Amino acid sequence: MPRRRDAIYVKLSLVALIWAGTFIAGRVVAAQMPPATAALWRYVVASVALVAAHAWLVGVLPALRPRQWLGVSLLGATGVAAYNLCFMIGMQTVPASRASLIVALNPAVTVLGAAWFLRERLTASRVAGAVLALAGAAVVIGHGNPLAILSGGITPGDAIIFGCVLSWSTYTLIGKGVLTGLSPLSATTYASLTGTALLALAATLLPAPLAAGVMPPVASVGAWIALVFLGVFGTAIAFVWFYEGVRELGPARAAVFINLVPVVAVVLGFVLLGERLEWSMLAGGSLVIAGVWLINRTGGRALPAAPTNLEKAKCC
Repeated sequence: MPRRRDAIYVKLSLVALIWAGTFIAGRVVAAQMPPATAALWRYVVASVALVAAHAWLVGVLPALRPRQWLGVSLLGATGVAAYNLCFMIGMQTVPASRASLIVALNPAVTVLGAAWFLRERLTASRVAGAVLALAGAAVVIGHGNPLAILSGGITPGDAIIFGCVLSWSTYTLIGKGVLTGLSPLSATTYASLTGTALLALAATLLPAPLAAGVMPPVASVGAWIALVFLGVFGTAIAFVWFYEGVRELGPARAAVFINLVPVVAVVLGFVLLGERLEWSMLAGGSLVIAGVWLINRTGGRALPAAPTNLEKAKCC
């Protein structure tokens, strides 16, 4: 049992590293591929990997009832199509480190959404955590001046990346109902397939430079390696490992590892991409991470785990 626990801790640490790496890979891909087409091919790769993972771990995909088809279609529309369009478009202009700190708002926005729409009980620590995380994000987005948001001091890229937060929170809240009678891996695989179909539609209908059709985009080998990393590691492998952690340790303890994602992403952005570290990112990021820790702290009735990564504080 101790060895099994140690292996789970190693996997969860690698999950945090992988999901931090998705922001670096996203910057590389977004620099060379139209965002809608890049998002499509990320999920073509991810869908193949998830179907293979499902066949290996569970078996054939279960047949769905009409209500479940509606549910996984909504998951695909929000957590796959909307999230990844926002992610790829935003990563064209937003540094990886900055984007990771904005996306780290996912737990705070999800907690507030669950309280508002699902009447989930808010504990004092969750309220404090949500306030801390939102204040930290305001510091990051406002480059040290939270009031800059009120005066229009937010870039279009920042707003689009915040769209990732809204779409992922919606995905998580919808997932609570969809997961009834459907395993997280099955729900995620179906969501990936339906989301890929919607991304194909977006890649066909959106104009240039947002899309270039459904054919594989012309890009460097490095960009395609980054895209495969996003699909295989950032989606399929990280998801399987994260839910092994949820099953072994429980959702609250597994979620603590997600607090590492923005920290590692900031370091990777600085080391690999030469991104500038601002004091506002360090200060605001610390507030965001402290807030997420308070939200995920055990005590009170826990929110259900999101149906897939991110969570990222993902994600990703």
